[in-house]
Amino acid sequence: MTEQPPPASHPAASLLARIKRFAFAGATGFVVDATVLLGLTVWLGVDPFSARVAAIGTAAFVTWQINRNLTWAKSTDGAAREGLRYASVVLTAAIINYSVYSGALLLISGLWPFIALCIGTGTAMVVSFLGFDRFAFKK
Repeated sequence: MTEQPPPASHPAASLLARIKRFAFAGATGFVVDATVLLGLTVWLGVDPFSARVAAIGTAAFVTWQINRNLTWAKSTDGAAREGLRYASVVLTAAIINYSVYSGALLLISGLWPFIALCIGTGTAMVVSFLGFDRFAFKK
């Protein structure tokens, strides 16, 4: 016997739908992040540490727009306050992301920056989801 998914009105269904939309925003942000990182390092010769800062900032703006319009409803206290809360979560996640990314590059000789990007991004995802869900888009 297969287990049926919860009805759409069930809290688990709502959470699952939000996780799917968050994953879409994150995947889009990851593509933006990787494109900026690779463009700056491979094509423009920027060092991978400086390039990562620009890549994270660009991806953060893109994911904020997707998350506020698709994943969570816009908060009731306006875009400026919501943006500040979102930025604080992104900054926290970015510090974790960048620390793991940098640590991987420094500890693993010859590691391709894209692999370090994957490791750092994966680590920061949980922090981002919980921070957005419980803080940035609060009602």
